[in-house]
Amino acid sequence: TWRVWAIYVVFAANLSKQQALKEACPSCDAAQLCNCSSMGLDSIPPELTAKITVLNLAHNRIKHIQSQDLQQAVNLRALLLQSNKISSIEEDSFQSLVKLELLDLSNNSLAHLSPLWFGHLFSLQHLHLQGNFYRDLGESSPFSSLRNLSSLHLGNPRFSVIRRENFEGIERLNKLWIDGRNLSQYEPGSLKLIKKINHMIINLSNSNVFSEIVRDLLYSVTWLEVRQIKLAVETKSMVQNSTPPFRIQKLTFKHAFFTDQSVSRIIVLLKGITSLRELEAIDCVLEGKGIWDTKEITLSGQSFVETVSVINIMIQNFYLFFDLFGMESQINKLKRLTIASSKVFMVPCSLAKHFLSLLYLDFNDNLLVNNRLDETICEGAWPSLQTLNLSQNSLKSLKDTAKYISRLPKLNNLDVSQNNFGEIPDVCEWPKNLKYLNLSSTQIPKVTTCIPSTLEVLDVSANNLKEFGLQLPFLRELYLTKNQLKTLPGAAPIPNLVAMSVRRNKLNSFSKDEFYICDSPLAVRGAQVGAVHLSLMECHRSLVVSLICILVFLVILILVAIGHKYHVVWYLRMTWAWLRAKRKPKRAPPKDICYDAFVSYSENDSNWVENIMVQELEQACPPFRLCLHKRDFVPGKWIVDNIIDSIEKSHKTLFVLSEHFVQSEWCKYELDFSHFRLFDENNDAVILVLLEPIQSKAIPKRFCKLRKIMNTKTYLEWPLEEHQQQIFWENLKGALKS
Repeated sequence: TWRVWAIYVVFAANLSKQQALKEACPSCDAAQLCNCSSMGLDSIPPELTAKITVLNLAHNRIKHIQSQDLQQAVNLRALLLQSNKISSIEEDSFQSLVKLELLDLSNNSLAHLSPLWFGHLFSLQHLHLQGNFYRDLGESSPFSSLRNLSSLHLGNPRFSVIRRENFEGIERLNKLWIDGRNLSQYEPGSLKLIKKINHMIINLSNSNVFSEIVRDLLYSVTWLEVRQIKLAVETKSMVQNSTPPFRIQKLTFKHAFFTDQSVSRIIVLLKGITSLRELEAIDCVLEGKGIWDTKEITLSGQSFVETVSVINIMIQNFYLFFDLFGMESQINKLKRLTIASSKVFMVPCSLAKHFLSLLYLDFNDNLLVNNRLDETICEGAWPSLQTLNLSQNSLKSLKDTAKYISRLPKLNNLDVSQNNFGEIPDVCEWPKNLKYLNLSSTQIPKVTTCIPSTLEVLDVSANNLKEFGLQLPFLRELYLTKNQLKTLPGAAPIPNLVAMSVRRNKLNSFSKDEFYICDSPLAVRGAQVGAVHLSLMECHRSLVVSLICILVFLVILILVAIGHKYHVVWYLRMTWAWLRAKRKPKRAPPKDICYDAFVSYSENDSNWVENIMVQELEQACPPFRLCLHKRDFVPGKWIVDNIIDSIEKSHKTLFVLSEHFVQSEWCKYELDFSHFRLFDENNDAVILVLLEPIQSKAIPKRFCKLRKIMNTKTYLEWPLEEHQQQIFWENLKGALKS
């Protein structure tokens, strides 16, 4: 009864633990995910079990984490504690979480970081510590044991100091984000300890710290994103005493503040970073009129940047902005340019003509109008341009727009969507190589032959189209979403169509005469589907080819299986060995005989052969010379050649037969590759020693010669009685001498 009572007590205890957890956090599910966020918890729920893998305690009122709180949650993979009021964590609180991969302690009240918290988090990949109260990371590195760390988020408005030792132990990061908006002290070399960072984001306001950090990141960061910085007129080089090659390829400024003077200087300084290929400015403010020091910029040499993106830049009094005269030498190598949501209303023709290498131009969401477009796309401007985005501007005339764009000889991709054209002419002039055209949301009421016949992709979604009947022989994709279509377009005018989107229209009927037309095979193109009768092969050629391939594969598989079962490879190798052996004389010249006998035996019988028979024969008077594969075969030589050569150089061949011999793969090959030459009707070069009785059925059927010789010729049988063994040795020696 006491055992029953003990079991009951344990069961009741476990049940009470589960009940306590369920009461504190009722949303734990069968998938071991516990979502306890926004539940007003003051502490971590009690009795967490090893079953839990994800624990979400975000947006509560937790203030302290104690040693025993997470002690049992040994299988935890993700622990979310952001947006609480955590001010203290006992040093061994996370000691049992060796499988933890994500730890989020952001937006709490931690005044310092302890390396002991993270000492046992060997699997940790993502650590979020931003938005706390700590002013620095301590005198040493809190992260020295986190060898698998992939992303690290840290810093806060009070964070002001980075020391040289703070990042020891971290070698590689996919993402590093530092909120250092009030960072005032940075010890040079601090970030150099991290050998590779794919993407680094840093909030900075101190321009001097920015230059020092860039110098430390030249060899480690691929993409550097700087936020909230107010760039001053820097005089020191960003690559001071550093030599290429550098790693940094992309630099992004976000929510930054520039002046004409700082822009001029940053353009000059960035030229020193010879690896830089992409430059971005997003949601930035430029205070100035574009009066840049073009002389200094020109004298500083050619820029290596190939891609420039300016998105939503705020320029006070933008209408007074200068035309960037003097910048021509800096833009002729540029390949991709995006200036979006920035109130651009024109580009001077003199400047546009110098974009000699530009392939991609994006003017989305600006103030371009038709009469200014004539200046922006003048004759000779943008000579290499292939892709142009003029969507969401103020263009009104599709005819004029097409006319100006036709001046771009290499253009093949054009987006003029979200311009209010309203009307569409019957005839338009377009670039000869235009393949892609986006006219969606342009308020055109119909489609006409204004649309070029060279198109492969056409988007006329979100217009007022009631029908579509254009002849577009090369069109492969057609987008007609959100129109007023009542019938589908005819198939004959667009014979190469592969994809068509007609969602959100008013389709109520299909034109059988136009839509159900055969497109392929070529022999029946244009014929009615109902009048065509094709064979299975013609209708489902790919399916038939697939089936044939499968059948061929199965046949090959069956042949391989049969070959394996019936030893086809063995027969092929035997045939090759036999053909080679037949070309040689049956008997080697006496001068080439090196051994009295070649011994063929199973490895399982090696004790008897090597310790009894060899000792008896090689120590006889006179001694016999025996050839053993283990001792006398030439290393590296094909085993077949070794066997044939050894047999030819031996006066006799001695087979030590046993159950092991006929079951041994090695002996099978040895016997197989020798019996063509040895088992002739009148050949007496073979001596058979029967080490133990062998059942006739135990001998493989393909050894028919061996069966025949055992049935027709005398063999020596090893006696177990000691007094008969001397007679055996005398008979064997006599056979070897004959």
